[in-house]
Amino acid sequence: MSQRPNFLVIVADDLGFSDIGAFGGEITTPNLDALATAGLRLTDFHTAPTCSPTRSMLLTGTDHHIAGIGTMAEALTPELIGKPGYEGYLNDRVVALPELLREAGYQTLMSGKWHLGLKAELAPHARGFERSFALLPGAANHYGFEPTYDADTPRLLKSTPALYIEDDTFVEQLPEGFYSSDAFGDKLLQYLKERDQSRPFFAYLPFSAPHWPLQAPAEVVARYKGRYDAGPEVLRQERLDKLKALGLIAADTQAHPVDEQWQNLSEEQRQRSARSMEVYAAMVERMDWNIGRVLDYLRNQGQLDNTLVLFMSDNGAEGALLEAFPKFGPHLASYLDQHYDNSLENIGRANSYVWYGPHWAQAATAPSRLYKAFTTEGGIRVPALVRYPALARQGQISHEFSTVMDITPTLLDLAGVRHPGKHWQGREVAPVRGKSWLGYLSGETEFVHDEHTVTGWELFGRRAIRQGHWKAVYIPGPVGPATWQLYDLGSDPGEVHDLAESHPAKLQTLLGEWQKYVEETGVILTQSPFQPD
Repeated sequence: MSQRPNFLVIVADDLGFSDIGAFGGEITTPNLDALATAGLRLTDFHTAPTCSPTRSMLLTGTDHHIAGIGTMAEALTPELIGKPGYEGYLNDRVVALPELLREAGYQTLMSGKWHLGLKAELAPHARGFERSFALLPGAANHYGFEPTYDADTPRLLKSTPALYIEDDTFVEQLPEGFYSSDAFGDKLLQYLKERDQSRPFFAYLPFSAPHWPLQAPAEVVARYKGRYDAGPEVLRQERLDKLKALGLIAADTQAHPVDEQWQNLSEEQRQRSARSMEVYAAMVERMDWNIGRVLDYLRNQGQLDNTLVLFMSDNGAEGALLEAFPKFGPHLASYLDQHYDNSLENIGRANSYVWYGPHWAQAATAPSRLYKAFTTEGGIRVPALVRYPALARQGQISHEFSTVMDITPTLLDLAGVRHPGKHWQGREVAPVRGKSWLGYLSGETEFVHDEHTVTGWELFGRRAIRQGHWKAVYIPGPVGPATWQLYDLGSDPGEVHDLAESHPAKLQTLLGEWQKYVEETGVILTQSPFQPD
């Protein structure tokens, strides 16, 4: 490579594995589909179970328990407050990718969701971004609509005093006609147009779509009218068939079973549920449209082919029923009834507030088990792609295991930048735990991680440890069996057949690796405040 590449890292928020067309979905995503088919589709790429832990791993190359997001800031319990790795923001024990790239001469630009600290001194501009427009918390109304708060307002629905920040200045008033995906596209385009053309750039575009509340422009939603009337079980089978036809999963893959509920719903419940999915699809399409605007600009500037484009979701599809979580308070339903219009005709508008629940989520995560917030494959196996014509593996599908921690060492490798290891600018920092993809992407090696590589996950007391194709999973009650289960992902990617009893030695080996993971990363096991009733 004669010149250092530019980088464009795009993150979707709660996007399911098969939501975009190139990964088996029916949603209109021409720009992502073009990137995926021209580039490398990753079918065994893994994140953390939820958004902020994943984002900390993406930007540091190490485990989220080390980087400061041992649990989500919203879930910090008294016994975790003040513990190393549980600061609730990106801590000083890590050096961030934009800090290193900026130091090496890259122009660093960001537009989108941060979720790694709510204060100005913890915002993107303080962690290496020269220009940034950021949504600081984990979620917000996509249109900037804010109802009146009262004593019954669930805490997690209240906005922080300032939701958005540009560089080091909080944004007091959003512009007329604000919609999150459009605004993030606009700002990144502005920064790219204003950038120093003599320097390569690292652009970070983390959308807050399609995270709840589900909201999208009416004209886009209208294109999906009636598409989901048959329900999530039918959609799930359509997606599974397409995944097999595309070669993204094996033809004999057994999907994890789900409870079919559609036939038990009333006609009104079905209409509302289908409408929520229509809005979700529109959010994904609108995100793709904004991605297309950025790609078109780079193409017109002659920069696209010298830009490595990486796209990923931050975790599995969101299957939570918010009304079942005590953390949202006892008055969630009455508060929404009082301050929002969730009538069928209004679902998706600025003054509506809905989510789509576990059955649509499991249509998107199939063949995997469960969804966001779980350490099962449905929570941590997500769609990802890399498009960069200078690399050998383009126009292909990869079934090799990889993780979000690999991104930082990969981009540093391509930029010719060495990670500082354990010290940077006079302070101790954590080394990367991920591994560069460069050897694999260039065709020099056949894998990123060999069969001896061990990777661990933990969030909300839910645990997993993987070595090669073997994976042990622990999901506490009441949502799980509260015992370690064992799966051979090579033959059972849906985590259907528990082999703990038939392979006790293998399970014990993995549990030994689990203890090492806990010691290395500083995991503290507690009861999750996000357990449903």
